[in-house]
Amino acid sequence: MRIGIDVGGTNTDAVLMDGTSVVSSTKTPTTANVSEGIARALRDVIEDSGIDTAAIDGVMIGTTHFTNAVVERKHLTPTACIRLGLPATVCLPPMVDWPLDLRDIVGGNAHLAHGGHEFDGREISAFEPDEVRDIAEKIKAAGLNAIAISSVFSPVNSIFEEQSAEIVRSVIPGANITLSSEIGRIGLLERENAAIMNSCLRQLAARTVDGFKAALDELQITSPFYISQNDGTLMNAEFAKEYPVLTFASGPTNSMRGAAFLSGLKDAIVVDVGGTTTDIGVLQHGFPRVAALAVEIGGVRTNFRMPDTYSIGLGGGSLISPPSHTSPLSRGESTLKVGPRSVGYELTEKALVFGGDVLTATDVIVAGGSQDIGDAGAVADLDRDLVAAVQARIMEMIAIAVDRMKTSATPVPVIVVGGGSILVTGAVEGASEIIKPDHFPVANAIGAAIAQVGGECDRIFSLAELSRDEALDQAKQEASDRAVNAGAAAESVDIVDVEEVPLAYLPGNATRIMVKAVGDLVEAG
Repeated sequence: MRIGIDVGGTNTDAVLMDGTSVVSSTKTPTTANVSEGIARALRDVIEDSGIDTAAIDGVMIGTTHFTNAVVERKHLTPTACIRLGLPATVCLPPMVDWPLDLRDIVGGNAHLAHGGHEFDGREISAFEPDEVRDIAEKIKAAGLNAIAISSVFSPVNSIFEEQSAEIVRSVIPGANITLSSEIGRIGLLERENAAIMNSCLRQLAARTVDGFKAALDELQITSPFYISQNDGTLMNAEFAKEYPVLTFASGPTNSMRGAAFLSGLKDAIVVDVGGTTTDIGVLQHGFPRVAALAVEIGGVRTNFRMPDTYSIGLGGGSLISPPSHTSPLSRGESTLKVGPRSVGYELTEKALVFGGDVLTATDVIVAGGSQDIGDAGAVADLDRDLVAAVQARIMEMIAIAVDRMKTSATPVPVIVVGGGSILVTGAVEGASEIIKPDHFPVANAIGAAIAQVGGECDRIFSLAELSRDEALDQAKQEASDRAVNAGAAAESVDIVDVEEVPLAYLPGNATRIMVKAVGDLVEAG
């Protein structure tokens, strides 16, 4: 028996699953203190099912805590960065591309040192321990404990990062250190950014994970719990404390994994309509398509594994701004607005059908007669032309977003999930079929509950020094080891994706190899 939980901007969803069967589910408004909302959702599914908490094997949580912290510029720890690469990389120092307000909050404390490697493992310059020790003394004098260490091409050879970490710990005992080679992919600035972001979130991660543990203890749930990652897999709680950035896109990813599970489709487009936003993603082999380019989080470019998603400001709580009453609707439709502003988790208080005084997308859908939610009489007098125009605008927004995620004009299946999917009232242009599976409102929580544990390797190999098969074996082993370290049972680990990209302009027959491995959770006890 597993419990899956997903914390959204509007609702916190929870589901209790026995194998592949949904036993109980709930949807409660997200609270300002997210842990309180999680505890309430847990309590609801336990009481509804009557299950003995001793029968629960695990709790899987998808959270927006860390994404919100970066976006809102809250709860971030000042962090120092040490980059190994001199005399190279001087022109673009650490945090050079960060928004000024975020850089000021994190501290902008950056240091350059000798070291680094070429793509094939050759040293750029010799590592100088005394230089790193002097930098560590300066960081200690500044009163900083959070440190990110990056080295040029460290995914190829991480030895200089590891040596620097040892020196820093000798100067600053108990230092909170993130190595960029453990977080990001090839690409110095983006990988370094991810490492800095990870370090500045670790204190928050420790408090958050401990808060989740307290919520479980309160309900006498003693089973282990796990946190959803960006790629549709899980990591154990201790791993989540170390690598909070790997949770950033867990919400839409959980929805896509849940959609694949509920529909039985492995390749499709998923439209997840929530209360505030609609996230569109692509399923490939049952997992989200990974973004090929750098992804911005709070204005900062990063390159750790993230799903390729597109979000629009459309949800059940989206505010409707009708056209001007001074002109006929047919001439004023261009002024009709659906979103992006939303009442969010206050939908059940502010929407007309719930006794409020704000016109939302949910009100329009109820007025159209396709849903019976709340007090339909409260919207019975809405202008019919307005209702039709809003419904058409909603379908147009979804169709444009779906088309944007497609790689060809060929119609593809579209799976619609999420509590706000009542907004989808017709066919979506470019879709071969529209599938709204059972339990679609809580697909995100189901995606968390069924998730496996994953690991990834992204490295450049010189095939002049070893064979292609040897390079592939090394990459597969590294991905498998990372999956096991994150909590997967070693005997269950499978390689689910291998990608090779020859790098034509680099010497030594260079090839970039990306491998993803997944496995089942280690059984408790």
